[in-house]
Amino acid sequence: MESLGDLLSQMKSPQLRRRSEELNARMMSEPLVRDLCIRHPELTEEHLLRGMAKLYQYVNDSRHCAACPGLDRCPNDFPGHFTKLTVENNGAGPQLVDRQVTCPKQLRYEMDLSIKKRIHSFYVDDRALQQGYDEVEILSKDGARVPAVSQVFRYINQTKESGLSTRGLYLEGHFGTGKTFLMCYLLHELAKEGYSGVIVYMPEFVEDLKSMLQESQKLKETTEVMKQADLLIFDDIGAENLNPWVRDHVMGSILNYRMNRKPTFYTSNYSLKALEKHLSFTSKDGEEIHKGQRLMDRIAPFVDVVTVSGNNKRGKV
Repeated sequence: MESLGDLLSQMKSPQLRRRSEELNARMMSEPLVRDLCIRHPELTEEHLLRGMAKLYQYVNDSRHCAACPGLDRCPNDFPGHFTKLTVENNGAGPQLVDRQVTCPKQLRYEMDLSIKKRIHSFYVDDRALQQGYDEVEILSKDGARVPAVSQVFRYINQTKESGLSTRGLYLEGHFGTGKTFLMCYLLHELAKEGYSGVIVYMPEFVEDLKSMLQESQKLKETTEVMKQADLLIFDDIGAENLNPWVRDHVMGSILNYRMNRKPTFYTSNYSLKALEKHLSFTSKDGEEIHKGQRLMDRIAPFVDVVTVSGNNKRGKV
């Protein structure tokens, strides 16, 4: 279909009248225009002729949308939108009114973008946060983990209904049972409700903190993000090589701020008891039971334990 601009550019041509009549006849025979006339019998030919440019845009956008090549290649004049035509009566008779309406693909893109902006990831593969989620697939993937999945689903639904709790979840289980995946799903679902979230892969985070010793501003900004997020997830806690400074001054500061304020979540191969033992030992000072207990006092009372059973799915297609 020729652009309306191309047609109008021929106005100085002697063939203008014929071309104009052809365009009008073509528009009048369009199924969308005929349907519009059936729904609005008050429209006369004069009304349609006065609104010919709007009819043309409406039909053109509709054709593009029917053969949509994808949002990134949208051929409409206003990408991600289409022309919606309505008939309104302003007292001087019926009038064609055109509006630009956001298409479902654009709405989905904008929602996905807003979700991404609410979630901050430290060292966690972004693919885990960006993939699509299907509740039926999550439940059916491994029957052994159904109780854990159901508990995570309940937490999500309760938060949607009643708002943010100060209690989080502690997902414990063997390697590859989907603990991180479930926490990413939780983040994704609650980000759709407007909550902000941070997920931190502990082994790499602790290593990176060592380089921040000389970057006090970066360290302050990083810890502040973790303190203020609605949802904070420490992924694979217990797998890091802990040192006293990270445990007592970084982790301790973050958890001390969040307890009784905002929920913190954890995934680990350790039980809470085994995690306390891990937190009590550092490569520098050896075993310091009371310091491990002190940090656990900011973890254990503020979580519900979820045991994630099942088979190791890493490396499986």
